[in-house]
Amino acid sequence: MLRKSSKIIISAVIFLTLSACSYDDGKEHNKSDSALLKTTSPPPIELKQRDEDKSIAYQVRKEVSKIDEIYDVAVVEGDKNIIVAYKVKHLQRFRMKKIEKELTKKLNKEYPDEKFIVSSDYKIFLESVRLKEDLDDDNMSNDEAGKRFKKIIRLKEEMT
Repeated sequence: MLRKSSKIIISAVIFLTLSACSYDDGKEHNKSDSALLKTTSPPPIELKQRDEDKSIAYQVRKEVSKIDEIYDVAVVEGDKNIIVAYKVKHLQRFRMKKIEKELTKKLNKEYPDEKFIVSSDYKIFLESVRLKEDLDDDNMSNDEAGKRFKKIIRLKEEMT
């Protein structure tokens, strides 16, 4: 009798655990849901209206992608700031702070007129990818995108 009830309890715990892991908060972000597992290579987001030949976001993405330790990067260009969120290769995770420092220094040197917010934090990367998805799906206006951009910046500042 005891064995049968313990099997039922264990089965119930496993079922509840698995069902809790699938909670989506009512949002569908197909690409961003798999962003932790594979390279997503999202195109840069430009919230700032510029001429196409003066776009910095694509140049920054290209430069950051050349760094060996980094395998995925998301760039969001706002009016005053540029968010550069990236993922580091697994064996380089012990050097994350050093990579972030070197990358910030490199970007500030190459683009002295711009202000960069550089982060290897996965949550910042994920929020940047979701912002891109929502803009592509026409789920938000440019004003809402600007508010989300500022929210991502505040999130990064809270983490430091």
